Amino acid sequence: MTASDFKAELNHLNLLDIRTPREWDDFNLGGFHISLDTLLERIDEISQAKNWVIICYNGTQSLIALRLLKAKGFTKIDHLEGGLEAYLSL
Repeated sequence: MTASDFKAELNHLNLLDIRTPREWDDFNLGGFHISLDTLLERIDEISQAKNWVIICYNGTQSLIALRLLKAKGFTKIDHLEGGLEAYLSL
């Protein structure tokens, strides 16, 4: 998902923020927070019935998380291309 699309749809998205707890505490857009390093341990907390957009700082970790979750059977999932960095630069 592009940063422009993300901005336009932000109020209607289920966010999965996979940044570190410190990054989350410094700034967040709300949503559900699970850091990437605990994602697989906490995967049962993420509903496969919902559409999710995974976010991180620059899009790299969210792409990793996207691939991990797709490998675990998630289909209603996307990530923010360029991360929060791209969104905040709009």
